[in-house]
Amino acid sequence: MRIGELAKATGVDVETIRYYEKAQLLSAPTRSDNGYRAYTQAHLERLAFIRHCRALDIPLADVQRLLSFVDNPQSDCGEIDQLIDAQLAKVRARLASMQALERQLVALRGQCSAPHSASECGILHDLVAAAHGEACACHQGTKEVQQ
Repeated sequence: MRIGELAKATGVDVETIRYYEKAQLLSAPTRSDNGYRAYTQAHLERLAFIRHCRALDIPLADVQRLLSFVDNPQSDCGEIDQLIDAQLAKVRARLASMQALERQLVALRGQCSAPHSASECGILHDLVAAAHGEACACHQGTKEVQQ
């Protein structure tokens, strides 16, 4: 199959496929007589594996390491477990960060409960105050104050 067909079959952009080839995540395909890349089912399966890993937000360096285990299935899976544990820790840290952000936005939203002019808006007041280095509702009880 040609690169456009591979892209369509996997939902991966043509330029991304070329990038994966350059990064050696995907082996270079053979060339047909007319010079077009000729991809195989193995390319499709490997690209689907890469796409799935990326959907899990696994960094390309880790995807490459996981692919080395795919290529060497007799290897011990301990390092695979460690890679996924590290990725899970990153996701949990991002979740905690997003939950803190949600709390800050809820606190900020609480500063304006009724419609009135922008000059009387508690949200806007707090954002302007924070821009001047003052405390704002969204950072009360936290160590982080944006300046």
